[in-house]
Amino acid sequence: MTPAELSAALNGVSDYAEVRVQTNTSVGIQMLNGNLTMNTVNTIGGVSARVCAGMWGFASAPEQTAESVKSVLDTARRNALFLSGRTGRQNAELHTGRPAKGIRLPRKDRARATAADKLAFIRALDDYIARKYPSLISRRVILSGLTMEKTVAVTGGAEAYSFLPRTSVLVMLSAEGAEGPVDLMMPPAGGGGEYEDLFGDPAMLHGGIDECYEALMRKKEGIKPEGGVKTCVLGPDLAGILAHEAVGHTVECDLVRGGSIAGKMLNQPVASDLVSIVDFAHTAFGKTCPIPVYADDEGVEASDAVIIDKGILKGYMHNRRTALEYGVEPTGNARAFAFSDEPLIRMRNTCILPGTDKLNDIIASVEDGYYLSHPTNGQADMTGEFMFGVGLGYEIKNGTLGRALTNTTVSGVAFEMLKTVTKVSDDLQWDAAGFCGKKQMMVVGMGGPAVLCQINVGGE
Repeated sequence: MTPAELSAALNGVSDYAEVRVQTNTSVGIQMLNGNLTMNTVNTIGGVSARVCAGMWGFASAPEQTAESVKSVLDTARRNALFLSGRTGRQNAELHTGRPAKGIRLPRKDRARATAADKLAFIRALDDYIARKYPSLISRRVILSGLTMEKTVAVTGGAEAYSFLPRTSVLVMLSAEGAEGPVDLMMPPAGGGGEYEDLFGDPAMLHGGIDECYEALMRKKEGIKPEGGVKTCVLGPDLAGILAHEAVGHTVECDLVRGGSIAGKMLNQPVASDLVSIVDFAHTAFGKTCPIPVYADDEGVEASDAVIIDKGILKGYMHNRRTALEYGVEPTGNARAFAFSDEPLIRMRNTCILPGTDKLNDIIASVEDGYYLSHPTNGQADMTGEFMFGVGLGYEIKNGTLGRALTNTTVSGVAFEMLKTVTKVSDDLQWDAAGFCGKKQMMVVGMGGPAVLCQINVGGE
């Protein structure tokens, strides 16, 4: 259905209402030690409507028809009126925002790779690893793809279409160490785009696989780090997950209203003046972001959300309701993962901005510390307290990288740790392979430069 057709369904609707037609298609192929263990294509689609009549009412259905749109609108309005009648809340104003218009991110018209093409690509990578590195005890190669196609219309004139694709290849290698298996994942290849945009000749990933193997061999002989607060250089991937998990979630305004620590810190210093963090909508540093969002699922034209500017907490991420409450413009952060999900305030492309230092110079400035990268897992809460697994690291002695480390962790409180940052590298690395799991899954981008800081390291 076109945006205009959805808008026509809203004619005569007096309350605020939004309708969304959405289709998600996911692809997953996995080779484990030469065996095909997953080969799936899954498509989920339908329509949904949300109506605000004092309280929110929501409804969804799997049929993408005009009749289904009318049905979910009627049901959503009845749900809103029922809840309003029970709570006594009859009026709830929303920010009008900047209504999104037009078609953004249209799907490219071209020849498509077949399922057989993608399987051949993954099999070729697996064959390369098996031939070149026969001593490995395990190898895993995964192709993961997701496209999200949305058409949104909102009372007040907003209407937009978007096609948002993401494709990644993951490689995990395992070797036998002195104390058992040791594994390492290659940094995800790919990101924003369809398979045809990102992949072709399997040889394009051979260099990354070789680097992963070499790092695994060093990790196999690795040492355990000394535990405690240490001088560390966090690689760009660790800085990115820190920006997302430990900072980003604390400034999503629904969580701010729920008691996040950031609610007490607006316009106060929360980091070194070398640290700036922005949740970019669709364009950063003159390039399209990994997960470009031009219009959110409330029909708001998306704009960048400045979170920290030179160490000062400057703002939050908003939907229409929180923007009106806080007297600011909505940033277009209302996003829903599936047609049956309600929009929540979610991040898009959150990153620490690059600085002016060269990474080699930062490492050279450390007399005794660690270089840490390859986050493996992690968690953070509304106090900004975090703990992340670290899959690869190296000791730094007299400004030189030394022995590799075994698996470790880093932990701390984000708004305290960020105040210890003394150097920020001038490069930027994006990661768009993961999902954020706030109540519902969501594709996000995160990134950063390398940063020099004091952080608690798990160890002996």
